[in-house]
Amino acid sequence: MTQPTPPVALIADDDDFFRLAVVAILTRSFGFAEVVETGSLDAALDQLSTRRGAVTLALFDLAMPGMEGPGSLSAVRECFPAVKVAVVSASTERNKILTALGVGVHGYVPKGIGSAELTRAVGMILEGQIFVPASLAVLDGAAPRPVIEPRPSGLDGRQDGRQPRIPDLTPRQRDVLALLVEGRSNKEIARRLQLGEGTVKVHMAALLRSLGVQNRAAAAVVGARLLAE
Repeated sequence: MTQPTPPVALIADDDDFFRLAVVAILTRSFGFAEVVETGSLDAALDQLSTRRGAVTLALFDLAMPGMEGPGSLSAVRECFPAVKVAVVSASTERNKILTALGVGVHGYVPKGIGSAELTRAVGMILEGQIFVPASLAVLDGAAPRPVIEPRPSGLDGRQDGRQPRIPDLTPRQRDVLALLVEGRSNKEIARRLQLGEGTVKVHMAALLRSLGVQNRAAAAVVGARLLAE
């Protein structure tokens, strides 16, 4: 009889001491056989792609390299729908919490709540519940979702009318963009950057969202102008 694959979790946070505390909670309280530690969004995406199907829980800090805010997790939710994704952040700003919930994360856990409450929050998330800070909860236990109104398209098909900027992209997204502008396929990009093709797809999804475009062709047009600047 085939033995079930031991569960694997991921913690993405550039605070070594916090990662150590989270690893202890996940292994001792929830029986995770392994907890993958990363200190940046790019490294977390690489690990999720490499270990696709093995990672069942991923926790992300909002203040680490590559993370532009809760919206950066939208590509994670789109490309890894089976993974329970939650934010563990020092920030308790209402707008950040609502934005995170709006992209579909399974919880928003403030870092200052203490180990016992953090354990309870993770337990709720693993059981399929959405955890939010008590300050945001409403009477029925659900959190209000942000209302996202459509905006007129700007130049190059951007939905918000703003011009994209290279500094808004992570280093890995810049690499992917440069190769996309050259007309490279995902397979060629993966080979050039020594990444898995699945990892490239994740970065591509995040890149399209960051540029505010709907497809690779539009991204190449916008990217060519940005790189020229």
